[in-house]
Amino acid sequence: MSMTHYMQLLAENQPWNLLIFMAVPIILAETVVVTELYILYTRNFSGIVRWVNKWAGILVGFYFAIVFVYLLVTAAVPLTKGGGWRGWIDVSAVGFYLSGVIPLLGIALLEVGIIARDRSPEQKLMIHASLVALFLVLGHVAMVFGMLDPALAGGTVAMPMHGH
Repeated sequence: MSMTHYMQLLAENQPWNLLIFMAVPIILAETVVVTELYILYTRNFSGIVRWVNKWAGILVGFYFAIVFVYLLVTAAVPLTKGGGWRGWIDVSAVGFYLSGVIPLLGIALLEVGIIARDRSPEQKLMIHASLVALFLVLGHVAMVFGMLDPALAGGTVAMPMHGH
């Protein structure tokens, strides 16, 4: 059994890679999700919950943009140039993970007023909620592909898991 580069990244350099590439972005994104649900239910566009929602969205968007650039330069491009991918499952896991930058950066840009600045609070909420939903889908698809053995689809067997 082998693992995707996604899982290998999270498993190496414990606990730092797990914290940097999974825990921090997921905790911030889940904070956005939970506060988003409250805002959707109450339509309260002010107060502490909205403030937490706004700042978690800004932080996760810009934080993940840095993660995206770092992993693109240090992992995705070298793997592509060197033919190091372990098949389409591996590419899918990393690709879906990295594509999370689109909705997360979109949330940050919405919060700082770079996009949709002329929209009503309700329209912004719709855009915001759509971006949150898109991130959840992309992140969960990445996790599912990331946990698969790339050899299931003919990918190369590399980096055996310890104890197997």
